[in-house]
Parts: sequence; C-alpha cells; structure tokens
Amino acid sequence: MKATQKDFAGLAPRAARDARIFFFCGPDDAGIQDAATKLAALLADPGERIELAGADLRKDPVRLGDEARSNSLFGGTRHIWVRAQGDEAHDAVANLIDSDVEPCPVLILATGATDKSRTAKLLATRPDSLVAMFWPPDLSAVTAAVRTMAGQAGLRMGSEIAERIAAASALDTRIARSEIEKLALYLDAGPESPRPVTARDLDAIGAQAEDDDFASLVDAVLGGPRESIAPEFKRMRDLGLNPVGLLLAFERRAAQLAALAARLGPGGDIDGFLKAEAGARRIFWRDQAALSAQLRKWRGRRLERLAERLVELHQILLANSQDAELLLAQGLAEIARIQQQPAKRRTSATA
Repeated sequence: MKATQKDFAGLAPRAARDARIFFFCGPDDAGIQDAATKLAALLADPGERIELAGADLRKDPVRLGDEARSNSLFGGTRHIWVRAQGDEAHDAVANLIDSDVEPCPVLILATGATDKSRTAKLLATRPDSLVAMFWPPDLSAVTAAVRTMAGQAGLRMGSEIAERIAAASALDTRIARSEIEKLALYLDAGPESPRPVTARDLDAIGAQAEDDDFASLVDAVLGGPRESIAPEFKRMRDLGLNPVGLLLAFERRAAQLAALAARLGPGGDIDGFLKAEAGARRIFWRDQAALSAQLRKWRGRRLERLAERLVELHQILLANSQDAELLLAQGLAEIARIQQQPAKRRTSATA
C-alpha cells in the first residue's frame, strides 16, 4: 500500500488493521512523526514500544527480525519504532520480510528517504506493508491544523492568530502543538471550558520558535548577499544554535523550494508567482523576497543536489555529535560558496 499526506488519514485505519510494516518517509519530519503517532494509536493492541536506531540496524540487519518476532519482556504484545535516515534500515527490512513468521508491527520513520528509495520499493506492493510519503505542508494547511489543535484543546482561535503560530513555528506542527499546549495551560482552557485567544495572550507566552533564530541564517546561506553570510555564521557560534535543529530548518526550506519550483515550472514569473502564493496564504508574505532570491539560485538538478547534500549532512551530524557544530558550519559554508558563484559557473557546480 502507498499513501501521501492527502489520503493517509483515510487509509490509516485499514493499514493499522491489515499491515505489519509501516515506512514513513519524505522531507517533512513533523508530518512523519505525526503520522506514525496516529498509526500507533490505531493499532488494535500496540503493547510495549521498542525503539531502535537505523544506524544500529545497518550494522546488525538481523536484529530487527529478532526483535519483531520476540515477545514483550512481560509476555505481552509489542510494536517497534525505528528512527532512520534514508535507507539505513533497508537490509534489516529485507531480512524481516524474508521470514515466514509474522512480525509485530514495525514503524520506520525514515527522514530523508522517499517513496522511490530502496526500502520503499521493497514494501510498496506488499499487502502487509504501508509506504507513506510526506512533503512539508504550506502555510494555509498548517494554519488549519493549528485551528484544529486549538479547538481540541478548548481554545477559540481566529485564523490570524493561527497563521501567526504556524509561521512562527516554521510550519512545524510539533512546535505549533507545543504553543497550543502552552496557551491552553496559560488560559486554563479545556474541551469543557473553552477560552478565546487574543494576540496579547500569544505575546504573553512568548510564542517564538527557535526557528526565528534560524531564519536569517537560512536566508543568508541559500540566497543572501556575500556580506550577510559571515555575520550569520558568527551569530550561529555566539548563540550556540542547535546544529540538528538548524539543519532541519534548512531541510524544510529546501523542501519548500522544491514544491514551489514544481508549481512554478520552467521560465515562470517568480515574483508574480510568489505574490499569488502569498495571496493564497500558501507562503508567509514576509518570506517572499528571500524565496524569490533562492528560487533564482536553486532550481532543477542544483536544487536536487542541495537536498541530497543536506541529507548527507544530517547523517554526518548524527554520527559525529561531538563535532556537529563544526561539521555543520563547514557544510553550510560550502553551500553558501556555491550560491555566490556567478551564474555562468553554476551550471557545472554542485552543492
């Protein structure tokens, strides 16, 4: 079975009932996390949750099958939650599906992989498996999700405030959900005692995502003038910005650029297109100038290479956490150097 974020909600109950292996992939880490959490909640008897790392399964491909066919420590049911990068779990999944013994449910969260990856191809046509691909949502979709979350938490929220939360959360529904939870606590709201939300309430809880610190660095590296880059690297070092969180902000922007470039098509009017996107509330209006500069620099194969390089950096950072800040700075400096090259050289350069 295959699904996207558009049809996942409708397909999830049947998948939870019929499938045993679930592969969640794509560049939207928040969407992957939300979908896996929802799927796990739909399992008839999820039991104990066992967490495994994709890097460990790459080193020991037999382990996943052993764990999936074992009983819980206390003799009950279990399900397995695998966090992987790209195709790290491929060999482990291949071993798992070769066995005749039915495994417990296995949920694989593979940020950086796609529905064309080797692991996805192993599972996509199997009736006992689900491959679900998630792209980052646009501003209007996250705004709607914020209003839904607010309603469930007992908050009466207008679209303007919901959009503000969505934008401040960098379209990450996990961050948005945290802001909703803080608002509900601050206002003593609940499903049985709903409360209205004002802009003053939002200011009071300081609804600022760490991505606010990331935004200017992302814009400088991907499309800013040369003189803006060095001060942003200094600010990254001075503030001690979280390397993985910062890299996720770059990955979300690269995915957004890919989605915009696909809708724009070759030779389109970038500024006119982005103005229409902002008017339709698919992008935040304040991002128009930065997105315009970045779409002019990152298109086609160059944009694909940028996304691939960011995934490589993510894997490097996870494997070398002690030197993550230095390694990320080196990787981002390379990307900034590429985007500064004259147009006549960019056709042969790679990110």
